[in-house]
Amino acid sequence: MIRFLTDEDFDGRIVRGLQRRVPDIDIARCQDVGLRTLHDRQLLDFAAKNDRVLLTHDIRTMSAFAAERIARSQKMPGIILVPQDVPIRQVIEEIELIALCAEPEDLIDQIKRIPL
Repeated sequence: MIRFLTDEDFDGRIVRGLQRRVPDIDIARCQDVGLRTLHDRQLLDFAAKNDRVLLTHDIRTMSAFAAERIARSQKMPGIILVPQDVPIRQVIEEIELIALCAEPEDLIDQIKRIPL
């Protein structure tokens, strides 16, 4: 199953909704694992070292930093960009679909955006 990491400002309602719908989902919030103060690049490093796909609302900078990692052939387990104007229910359903249907290797070096 895919392991996820959320950045600091990721909507907690989405996390809670995912945990209700997929009780065994492996999703870590950066603030719960002591990463609250990390720079975006450092957060991507952590995600890579721990094989976690990053969930973020930070469309501009995170996508640019992820693209840099890919261009440099650095490990990048994947990133899912979630615009804040997408309805929460839709975000939950689409991440649930990814969690249940995709394999971790399907997201390697991928920058996905919801809606899919």
